[in-house]
Amino acid sequence: MKKKESRPAVSHDESVNSETQPLMVHLLAVRKLMINCVIAVVVGFVLAFYFLCTPLMNFITSPIEARGVTIIYTAMSEALTTQLKVSLIAGVVIVSPFVFYQIWAFIKPALYENEIRIFRVLFFLALFLFLLGVAFCYRYVYGLAINFFLVAGEDLATPMLSIDKYVSFLFSFVLPFGVVFELPIAIYMATRMGWVDYKKLSSFRKYVFFGIFVLAAILTPPDVISQVMLGVPMYVLYEIGVQVSRFTKNRRIETT
Repeated sequence: MKKKESRPAVSHDESVNSETQPLMVHLLAVRKLMINCVIAVVVGFVLAFYFLCTPLMNFITSPIEARGVTIIYTAMSEALTTQLKVSLIAGVVIVSPFVFYQIWAFIKPALYENEIRIFRVLFFLALFLFLLGVAFCYRYVYGLAINFFLVAGEDLATPMLSIDKYVSFLFSFVLPFGVVFELPIAIYMATRMGWVDYKKLSSFRKYVFFGIFVLAAILTPPDVISQVMLGVPMYVLYEIGVQVSRFTKNRRIETT
């Protein structure tokens, strides 16, 4: 009687290798993504520093210089380091389309076809809302904040602002507006994941209204105009998010 051939046993080492191979592939892909992004940011930084630094600094300092305030630097390297900081931020903005494309190419294989379409729309909408928030703040709120602080200190001392502290104040004031304007996107994602729904968001309206104006009072100078200029858009964005949640399907329910 012919002896039946048995299937060769897989060794423990071979099993471990087969399991770690996909992990190594992902790690190499992440490494490539990070290297490409770092190279792109360096190139964008160099371009911004050599070609855009002076006009950018003039644009940034124009609101305070228009009010007759002198801008100084108090450390030997302060002017240079501030220009480097601004150039780095500008460089990131310049190469952001390439960076986002690299991230998109990395996560796209893990998405379903309908998720790819949704992600594309959300990406451009989120970018638009962020830029809208920054532009809104710089155009309508930032000037009010400068006027408030200058008036508050005019009888106390002569304003002579450090360039580094002024630029840091500008970014710390403007960028949160861009983040806040992402509120409808955040509500959509939370609804999609099943964390909130239209009924819950509607029932929280009065608490959200109160919380938004408390947050606006913290983020803006202590004057009513600045607080209203931030609080009203935030609440309008919340209401937009509530209406978006009404037509958003819970992903967990959709997949069952």
